Amino acid sequence: MATSENTPGGASVDDSPTRARVAEAILRAGPSTAVQLAAELDLTPAAIRRHLDHLVAEGTLEAREQRVQERRGRGRPAKVFALTDAGRGQFAHAYDRIAVDALAFLRETVGDDAVRDFADHRLADLRERVAQRLSEVGPLERPAALAEALSAEGFAASTSRTGTGTQMCQHHCPVAHVAEQFPQLCEAEAAMFAELLGTHVQRLATIAHGDGVCTTHLPHPQATRPHAAEKVTP
Repeated sequence: MATSENTPGGASVDDSPTRARVAEAILRAGPSTAVQLAAELDLTPAAIRRHLDHLVAEGTLEAREQRVQERRGRGRPAKVFALTDAGRGQFAHAYDRIAVDALAFLRETVGDDAVRDFADHRLADLRERVAQRLSEVGPLERPAALAEALSAEGFAASTSRTGTGTQMCQHHCPVAHVAEQFPQLCEAEAAMFAELLGTHVQRLATIAHGDGVCTTHLPHPQATRPHAAEKVTP
């Protein structure tokens, strides 16, 4: 991100600190619109779009169509900007190293149960938001509604029907590097899916184990037993 531009007077201005702030804001908040980022970083619309265009061109960000649940007026949906894997990798060493060290300390001083408790606790707010969305639809519509709710949270989830249920893919995982060493994070997420859907679920692949996407099988409701999540097979 270390680039500079010339001002009208000929002086070179280093824009890389501002672009780093833009990327970090998206890291914290998830996919964001240009309007949201301009307001948070106190930048003009022209300035934020210039920085976003540069970050997209260099591969740090990607632009996506915003998913909107409620009815919209006329006009195209606003674009949201999200970190690419390459963009997220610029932050992985600092943030992930601290998280891994903290969880390792927790495991060594308190035990594995404390790590599992933490993994459950960090999902509490997400579980509440997703549960509200799922309460508005019937059992057969809940897998798709779950994917939509997760996408709104930055997980870029999608679903496809299979002969025995639904396959859900999450194309982004904000804790993948940490989950490589602490699979409790993946297990807690799968348990949350089972609780929200009232079915057992089966993890088929995870980004944390080196797969391209996190893939979860969600069986048809009539073919399931409630509230049991099968663990990931490394």
